[in-house]
Amino acid sequence: MTLFVLAFVVGLVLLVLSADKFVDGAAAIANHYGMPPLLIGMVVVGIGTSAPEMVVSAFAALQDNPGLALGNAYGSNISNIALILGITALISPIPVQSQVLRQELPILTGVTLLAGYQLLDGQLSALDAWVLIATLAVVMFWLVRQSMTNRGDAMSQAAVDEANERHIPAKRAWLLLGSGLVVMMASSRALVWGAENMARGLGVSDLVIGLTVVAIGTSLPELVSSVVAARKQQHALALGNILGSNLFNTLGVVGIAGAIAPAAIDPSMLTRDFPVILILTIALFVVGMGFKGKPGSINRIEGSVLVGAYFAYMAYLLMTLVVT
Repeated sequence: MTLFVLAFVVGLVLLVLSADKFVDGAAAIANHYGMPPLLIGMVVVGIGTSAPEMVVSAFAALQDNPGLALGNAYGSNISNIALILGITALISPIPVQSQVLRQELPILTGVTLLAGYQLLDGQLSALDAWVLIATLAVVMFWLVRQSMTNRGDAMSQAAVDEANERHIPAKRAWLLLGSGLVVMMASSRALVWGAENMARGLGVSDLVIGLTVVAIGTSLPELVSSVVAARKQQHALALGNILGSNLFNTLGVVGIAGAIAPAAIDPSMLTRDFPVILILTIALFVVGMGFKGKPGSINRIEGSVLVGAYFAYMAYLLMTLVVT
């Protein structure tokens, strides 16, 4: 068991570090080739923070482990909203001033409902997976187009400011991109191997391991970027990181895993875990859109409720393990 835990921990640390370098390299290369700063901030950096979830779930799917693949993706969504966004709001309340984000909130809610509908038959088929991937392409195109149109928008300006902070020479950027990708792949393989064997040793399902320690670990880039953005008072970027990550997890990470290896869904995903994702997403939609014409915001009280909800969910998972 010690070897499996060591492989998991070392794999996780290297995964987070390499993902950060990969994003830095990709953003710098995009900047050198004249990609608009707004697109770098929204697309390269936004998708890059979900790279750990994507690589881990892809490796899990390749090894015919759908529980770990889906648990990682959906567990990361729970961690992003309840834990990371809650902590971010405790540091600095988050006003939802961006028109782009107000449009992204109902999209995320709709996408979550789509994912839930696909789970109803107990299967993630190849068709389901490609529908998710196609939906991601459409959503990303639309969001980028909306952001480019609303250049004075809070989210757009925050993305531009973030992209303009990156000044990395071209050669070093390519080195960061290549080395980050190689280490990310190797560390993900070690993490998945360690997680699978930890689950067997502890007598718990791969789904639970994916929902807990793997999901928390792969969500660390979102935690770091959101906390840093909150401390800089870049509230739109902090919330945008979470919304973009959850969109990519639901559509891209699950879609890629399903395209690699269509699989049966653990019934507990539909009855226990997905309702939590749906409730958190709807709650985020309600507070983010605001009431009676008032602008939406996530204050410290709501942030503490989100963090409390996360630990309550973790406690519930632990209770189910003890009972079984």
